[in-house]
Amino acid sequence: MAKESMKAREVKRAKLVAKYAEKRAALKKIVNSGDPAEAFEAAQKLQAIPKNANPIRLHNRCKLTGRPKGYIRQFGISRIQFREMASNGLIPALRKQAGNSFYF
Repeated sequence: MAKESMKAREVKRAKLVAKYAEKRAALKKIVNSGDPAEAFEAAQKLQAIPKNANPIRLHNRCKLTGRPKGYIRQFGISRIQFREMASNGLIPALRKQAGNSFYF
């Protein structure tokens, strides 16, 4: 299990990303446009936005345990939780294959 503070930090970052998403997109569009004076001013404003408002700083975490590694996007959980749930039959339409892997 991940520390509660790490989970809370990720939630806080996700809220910041959502809050500043439109503003960041608008400023990025101006920066990438032609006029150098406007682009410089927009770049200054873009730097004033908090670092954690950048979507790159988000990290996928398991919804059940908060584990940051081995994350399976399709299910939103880590590989360990996926294996446990699949073995217990908690994931619909998922069956065990002949080896150790699962298939849909």
